Amino acid sequence: MRILSGLLLAPTLAAALLLVCTPTNAAHPGGGSAYDGTWSVAIYTLRGDCGSVRVAAQIVGGRVYSKDQSYQANGVVGANGVIRVSVASGRLSASGSGRLSHDSGAGRWRSSTGECSGTWSASRRAGYY
Repeated sequence: MRILSGLLLAPTLAAALLLVCTPTNAAHPGGGSAYDGTWSVAIYTLRGDCGSVRVAAQIVGGRVYSKDQSYQANGVVGANGVIRVSVASGRLSASGSGRLSHDSGAGRWRSSTGECSGTWSASRRAGYY
């Protein structure tokens, strides 16, 4: 598992990670989003040697953040659950997209250089935050 070498980035793609909407479409009235909360994201490598990893992502107001300081995640979830995210750790980066439902989600990711790609799945953790 080469997490630091190549895939701590893909996580939040996953993360994740993942959006086609703009931030103004993403949040529901009142600043919240139906997808706000802590999500557990499993990143699977299907092509390349980037390993697989499970990470936590936080969604607040429809925006995606990393829960771990070893990588940075940026993304947005639209009101329809469509998500797009980018993840970076040092010189490594990846992006992903997919869809969330009320308590789960799935999608695809790809490293910025194209050497690795795969899928991700997510589940909402118990408790709102």
